[in-house]
Amino acid sequence: MRTFFNWSTNLLNYLRSLAILSLLCLILSWSLPAQAATRISPKLEQQVIQIIREHPEVLIESVQAYQQQQQQQIRQSQQAFLQDLQVNPQSVIGNSPVTGSPNSKIVLVEFSDFECPYCAEANKTLKQFMEKHQDEVTLVYKHFPLIQIHNQAVPAAKAAWAAFQQGKFWEYSDALFSHQKELNEALYLDTATNLKLDLDKFKSDRALADNAIVKDMQLAQKLGLTGTPFFVMNGVTFSGAVQLSDMEKVLARATQ
Repeated sequence: MRTFFNWSTNLLNYLRSLAILSLLCLILSWSLPAQAATRISPKLEQQVIQIIREHPEVLIESVQAYQQQQQQQIRQSQQAFLQDLQVNPQSVIGNSPVTGSPNSKIVLVEFSDFECPYCAEANKTLKQFMEKHQDEVTLVYKHFPLIQIHNQAVPAAKAAWAAFQQGKFWEYSDALFSHQKELNEALYLDTATNLKLDLDKFKSDRALADNAIVKDMQLAQKLGLTGTPFFVMNGVTFSGAVQLSDMEKVLARATQ
């Protein structure tokens, strides 16, 4: 029985692998027709289609297994992130902009996008919250520009990072959120001028911002985030244009 079971399992795995490999070949032939035309024969294409028709469950099972694996990796990343936030918050904070109490046990991490309207609303709430709890909470900003839908999110993030290099991140970010519908090169330079930044340094620093922004984006993707704003306060997560009363409740839970 054990031998037959092993043989059956191996055969099923072989069929799965064959179906997946065949599907990949077919996808390549469809996506690269000019290059693949001389390599993928019509006969092989028909064989692949036949395999898919006869064993559609193999593809479905493979996709489901892949999705489960991805979800497990995300859960593990989230657990590690929350643990680091509790045990070694500085490893999470890194070189990100910080305001509030520098040594607080309550760390509030924000993933945000300067072109996201919900982030602009949340920023108003955050300002009220931090004015009230600046001696209790450390606020950390992480860049998560949604590049698929916001074409000014990355340029704005670069400008804010450059302002951060001159100690003006929070003032600059407030200006970006306040003029969110006007995000463009003129606004970035005018804001830098109004804040009395060194413009030559500001311009050169923008060109150096990619690594820091990409690092934040990779962290957000690793945690499975799909939208902004997203917040983590100690072990509690919440998102959207949150209200002040909601943040107060989360703070109360975090301090228990």
